[in-house]
Amino acid sequence: GGDHTITYPILQAVAEKHGPVGLVHVDAHTDTSDTALGEKIYHGTPFRHCVEEGLLDCSRVVQIGIRGSSYDPNPYQYCQDQAGFRVVPAEECWSKSLVPLMGEVRKQMVDKPVYISFDIDGLDPAYAPGTGTPEIAGLTPAQALEIIRGCRGLNIVGCDLVEVAPMYDVSGNTALLAANLLFEMLCVLPGVKRM
Repeated sequence: GGDHTITYPILQAVAEKHGPVGLVHVDAHTDTSDTALGEKIYHGTPFRHCVEEGLLDCSRVVQIGIRGSSYDPNPYQYCQDQAGFRVVPAEECWSKSLVPLMGEVRKQMVDKPVYISFDIDGLDPAYAPGTGTPEIAGLTPAQALEIIRGCRGLNIVGCDLVEVAPMYDVSGNTALLAANLLFEMLCVLPGVKRM
């Protein structure tokens, strides 16, 4: 539940303890607008604030599954040109395994602190319609598992899953998928024994 506005204060606390962290961010949107609907603090703005406050190690930020609508005419420009994030649009993920991508991400993150933030709308609404901002042509549940499991062994200092809105999915599949993805995130935390 919640949205990425809850990630912003979490990252403030995490950075206070660990310094600027890397970020594996799965989402349909970059969430780096300066303002959205006239507001500075909004679910489309938190990662810009994180950059401005020095909470992120921008050389170790990857955004996966980005696509769809935006309040900004060029939503990738800030991420790539100003912040220096690696942006992996959804179309670069279509019809393939993300295991090779996660191998690259693991090298990028090295052994420094990493935070995982997963917006359920990173998945295609065919699998996860229960969200306030669905965007077509997203990731599959199998790709979501490849991303999360690909984080095993990283120095993960926290994680979240946001934007689940069960009332928009009478089947309950979105909540089920979200619960399973959170379980998978717990399983890749440092010190968790693998079965």
